[in-house]
Amino acid sequence: MKGWVGRAGLGMAGLGLIAGLSLGGSMLASGSSGWGTSVCGALPLGSALPDGSRLAPGQVANASIIVSVAGKKGVGIRGAVDAVTAVFTESRLNNVPYGDRDSLGLFQERPSQGWGSAAQVMDPVYATDQFLNRLIALPNWSSLAPAVAAQDVERSGHPKAYDKWVQPATSLVAGLTGAGLCSNGSAASPGGKALTALPAGFSLPAGTPAPVRTAIGYAVAQLGKPYVWGGTGPSGFDCSGLAMMAYRAAGISLPRTTYEQVYAGQPVYDTGALSPGDLIFTEGSDPGPGGAPGHVGMYIGDGLVIDAPYTGRSIEVTPLTAWTPQSVAIRRVAIS
Repeated sequence: MKGWVGRAGLGMAGLGLIAGLSLGGSMLASGSSGWGTSVCGALPLGSALPDGSRLAPGQVANASIIVSVAGKKGVGIRGAVDAVTAVFTESRLNNVPYGDRDSLGLFQERPSQGWGSAAQVMDPVYATDQFLNRLIALPNWSSLAPAVAAQDVERSGHPKAYDKWVQPATSLVAGLTGAGLCSNGSAASPGGKALTALPAGFSLPAGTPAPVRTAIGYAVAQLGKPYVWGGTGPSGFDCSGLAMMAYRAAGISLPRTTYEQVYAGQPVYDTGALSPGDLIFTEGSDPGPGGAPGHVGMYIGDGLVIDAPYTGRSIEVTPLTAWTPQSVAIRRVAIS
């Protein structure tokens, strides 16, 4: 592991792997000019990186895997930042099948040094797990600066190379985990006018899947009913209760809380790729452990989101523009 291998590559089939992996901490939808709408807490796609390159979707996908493994490993955000710092430095977050001597993969782990076989170290999940095993074996690892922790595991010939990658790693992990970089409060309150009836002429796009039509129809039928904490209907709902019951009507099972719903289905990485029925998560006024989202709404198309906002408000429709500055995750739960 001698630092960056000097060539770009995606190796892991980019975003495709994400669809089949349960991302234990993947909470990201991001973009910047030319890529989509930026989502708070994230390092947007297309962001300038310290080496002059731009953050690409494949890099975000690889970081998502690292965050997921870190969450399942119990090392949390600190461990994820240490790992992403290491990978930014070693491979620029690309799962490359080459490197210095026999170094391979995201972490440039060397089979000859006991990291595993060549096939194993090319597996992003295995490689991350191996890095984290060695990380948590360090004395007081969680008190080490990320650049120091990365170097202590990687033992690079260029120990100062990690320093400049700590900030982008920290920002990217914060975006992927929704870790407190967003303003507190319901997404429905800032900016846009709330409606308790659909605007005239509203219709779902042609080709909207039947389960999505059913879920949106259920949610819309609840417009004007009060927010009730813990409510799952029929007289009132909270935000996650509304999402759960809407999809239950469509034959799709969702967990009860936003903390769990944010892992349902598949991630959507760009607000420009939103489809009706997608769930949008914000930190909300009651974020969960580790900054897990505390509020959810359902995108219904035509630039509108339906949600049960908070006590004293009714189920309502608000503009998507009121949500995008605060979004920490988007999930597509109706998958054809």
